[in-house]
Amino acid sequence: MIATIGASVAPGIALLSYFYLKDKFEPEPLHMVARTFIFGVLLVFPVMVLQFGLQEEITFGILGKSFLIAGFIEEFFKWFIIYVTVFKHVEFNEAYDGIVYAVAVSLGFATLENFIYLYSYGLNEAFMRALLPVSGHALFGVFMGYYLGKGKFEPELRKQRLYMLLSLFLPIFFHGVYDFILYSISTYYLWIIIPFMIILWIASLRRVSKVNEQSKIPSF
Repeated sequence: MIATIGASVAPGIALLSYFYLKDKFEPEPLHMVARTFIFGVLLVFPVMVLQFGLQEEITFGILGKSFLIAGFIEEFFKWFIIYVTVFKHVEFNEAYDGIVYAVAVSLGFATLENFIYLYSYGLNEAFMRALLPVSGHALFGVFMGYYLGKGKFEPELRKQRLYMLLSLFLPIFFHGVYDFILYSISTYYLWIIIPFMIILWIASLRRVSKVNEQSKIPSF
C-alpha cells in the first residue's frame, strides 16, 4: 500500500513543484496551492459518478467517450473549480498564477485517479502512468491556466471573452485527442501518443516562458 501511495503521489508532486518553481516573480502561497490540489482530489468522486451514470444511460462511441465523457466533463469541472475558488482571489495577481492553480487542480485530480488505477491493477504501469496521463493532466492545466491568466488581466472585453473560452475549450480538445488516440489505437498507440505529448510539452513550456517574459513585475 505504501509503495502504491508513493508511486501515485510522486509524479503529481514533482510536476506541480516544477511548474510552481517556474514562477519567477511572486510565488503563490503554498496553502493556496495545496488547497487547490485538494479540490482536484475531491473532484474525482463526483466526476466519476457523473461519467458512470451517463455511460449507463447513453451509449457513446469513441468520439463521445473521448471528447464528452473524458475531455469535457473532466476539464469543465477543473475549470469551474478554478473560476469559483481562485480566479477572483486577491492572490491571483499575475498571469502566471493561472498556470499554477490550473496545474494544481489538474494534478490533484490526476493523483487520485492514478492511485485508483495502480491500486486496482498494480505498479507495473506506474512509469507509463506518470509519463502519459499524469503529465497529460498537467499540460492540459498549463493551457487552461495560461488563458485564464490572460483573460483575467486583459482590459479589452472581446479579447477577455476569447481567452476565457480558450481556457476551457483547448484543454477539452487536447484531452479529447489524447483519449481518442488511446481508444482508437490499441497496439501501436505509443507511436502516436508520444509525439503528441512531446508537442504538448513544447507548446506548454513556450507558454510558460512567454507569460513570464510578459510579466511587468521586475526580477530581483
